[in-house]
Amino acid sequence: TSIHSMQLITYEMLMLQPPPAKYGGRHTVTLIPGDGIGPELLNHVKEVFRFSCVPVDFEVVHVNSALESEDDINNAITAIRRNGVALKGNIETNHTMAPSVKSRNNLLRTSLDLYANVMHCQSLPGVQTRHKNIDIMIIRENTEGEYSSLEHESVSGVVECLKIITRNNSLRIADYAFRLAREKGRSRVTAVHKANIMKLGDGLFLQCCREVASGYPDITFDSMIVDNTTMQLVSKPQQFDVMVMPNLYGNVVSNVCAGLVGGPGLVPGANYGRDYAVFETATRNTGKSIAGRNIANPTAMLLAGCMMLDHLRLYDYASMIRNAILTTMNETRLHTADIGGQGTTSEVVQSIMRNIQSKGPLTTDL
Repeated sequence: TSIHSMQLITYEMLMLQPPPAKYGGRHTVTLIPGDGIGPELLNHVKEVFRFSCVPVDFEVVHVNSALESEDDINNAITAIRRNGVALKGNIETNHTMAPSVKSRNNLLRTSLDLYANVMHCQSLPGVQTRHKNIDIMIIRENTEGEYSSLEHESVSGVVECLKIITRNNSLRIADYAFRLAREKGRSRVTAVHKANIMKLGDGLFLQCCREVASGYPDITFDSMIVDNTTMQLVSKPQQFDVMVMPNLYGNVVSNVCAGLVGGPGLVPGANYGRDYAVFETATRNTGKSIAGRNIANPTAMLLAGCMMLDHLRLYDYASMIRNAILTTMNETRLHTADIGGQGTTSEVVQSIMRNIQSKGPLTTDL
């Protein structure tokens, strides 16, 4: 066996298993309300879960983004280590704070080695957008690259910001993307890079993607420079299937894709590591400007909750809530302001619960 295939076997073993249910078949999940619209949206998730009798108990951990100390985020990390799964709102990163204050979101991802950020960007029925039939899976390396928090100003007026690309982590994320593509019946993986300029850093990432691709002859592999990628996305997004990329490009591309299918209020995201999984809205924005006004779109956070239920293998509950969301969007046609409607957050959630009720209670054969 070659070293490369041995590495792939190791990565196969890294596929994350959900934590086992406790007595009575219930799961405990860490809930981090975060900032902006996070707390109100997560209250609605709790409301829908309670209404649907989902066997999940939440352990709420508050993180105060205004503090410079890391005690609160360390408490949250400990809780996730204990429970294995978390659902979170975005935690604000104030760029006016001291350079020594690290992004709480970044600390959480790196401390728990949540190396794969996964976002499924698809056109939703009942939502008016310029482009139709978008169905893209975006796999973003989540722990290194430009988010390595290695910056210094040795000479006044000259800042060095180090971007870290490692062979190990590049192979790991590439293999994750190809395994996911095969599992989901996808036919093509596109690596996004800037290797024409960063020949060593992005060159290494691209080389690792090519290496992994050779082990998946059933899946077409191609690559695209990041600036061209953004242009292609806004002109013909249907050409993309699965996309894999380093950290910063993943941030930009996932936000572009969310905009294409209707905005940040619609798309959920997940962060997976070897041992833990954290679910959130895909675009990771706090929505501070609309907090407390009952106008935020609850769809993305509820769908993130459904992704979490799928991870816990509570597939029936996930399908029931997801179907009710899509019914509200497409048949009831109740929309919040961000997608051209006049419904409040509460009205949309009430409609979703009515649609759950109309399907009748979920019966599980024991």
